[in-house]
Amino acid sequence: MERDNAIGISFTAGSYLLWGILPIYWKFLSGVPALEILAHRVIWSFFFVLIIVIILKRKLLKSFFQVQMSKKKTWIGLFIASLFISINWLTYIFAVNANHIVEASLGYYINPLISVLLGVFVLREKINLLQAVSFAIAGIGVIYMTITFGKFPWIALLLAFSFGFYGLSKKLIKVDSILGLLLETLFVFPFGFLFLVYITMNGQESFLTGSPKIDLFLLGSGIATALPLLLFGIGAQKIPLYMVGFFQYITPTISLLLGVLMYNEPFTKDHAITFTCIWLAIVIFTVSNIHQGIRKRKVTTAPVVRGVSKR
Repeated sequence: MERDNAIGISFTAGSYLLWGILPIYWKFLSGVPALEILAHRVIWSFFFVLIIVIILKRKLLKSFFQVQMSKKKTWIGLFIASLFISINWLTYIFAVNANHIVEASLGYYINPLISVLLGVFVLREKINLLQAVSFAIAGIGVIYMTITFGKFPWIALLLAFSFGFYGLSKKLIKVDSILGLLLETLFVFPFGFLFLVYITMNGQESFLTGSPKIDLFLLGSGIATALPLLLFGIGAQKIPLYMVGFFQYITPTISLLLGVLMYNEPFTKDHAITFTCIWLAIVIFTVSNIHQGIRKRKVTTAPVVRGVSKR
């Protein structure tokens, strides 16, 4: 049990660490248009994940097609998930290479709140008072940012909502994470391929036409996409959900530090006020989740007291 817990912590934290440093990877491709990077990311992710599935999850793939082939709901859910994750990937690549890493990190800070909010409105899930307070504080932070910067934080909210809807789609269909990624990239593979054919015919392709470094990073985008997900898929199964929720803030924290310290993006007093609202909301939200998790464990592990029959 302790060994499983250690593996779970290492793999889950490692996955969020890799996602956190992903801006460094995309910065190496800053000279390549975001749509072209996305097309390569989809194509090479598909091939890399296909290899993983063939090696590790062949039986799961076979059983999936046997059970789910005729279920229209599953395929519609996967298609919708593929659209939302594509929007998320494109927005994040654009944000990094347009020097909006700080705003992107804001999006991933508020993503857990958005996910719960979607659960409330779509799945009719209930929230407690502390969670409601955390949403209100986060909303104040977003409104403050909109007023003080004179622009709507569309990057942050698009990242948060696209990933929130992606997570909602995955929750409704309940497919293995790696197998799901394979099928999601399969859905958008034709669009990515046709786009690359189009820009190649128009002489706008970056792949195999310039720097070998660019070619290498475009090819490696599949590994950069799938490796953290593979680690997460293994690690998250071995630790409590509240711990996974705590680790997820590693990613935006690293991204924020990279944006400010490594890429010299501005972080003003107004940024500090906005992020303080978000961080306070996260603390309240996390405390509420931990408290709920502890209460549920107490209920499930409480000894059963059998009643004495009076005759």
